[in-house]
Amino acid sequence: MRTRRILAAVIATAALTGIGLTSAATANAQGAKSYVTPSECRQGGGTADLTDNVCKGGMHDGEKVD
Repeated sequence: MRTRRILAAVIATAALTGIGLTSAATANAQGAKSYVTPSECRQGGGTADLTDNVCKGGMHDGEKVD
């Protein structure tokens, strides 16, 4: 009986720790810069449109080009 309680507490702690780590990772991702250089845009598979100052296509699609 005591072992089950300890095991349940360990599992609950691990679950809560995982949620905390996920929240921290999400906060860092949202705080990332919102612009890329033309070369970063090209390396990500996109094309830097300097008339509109945005990266078109690739993994930086829609991000501002600085």
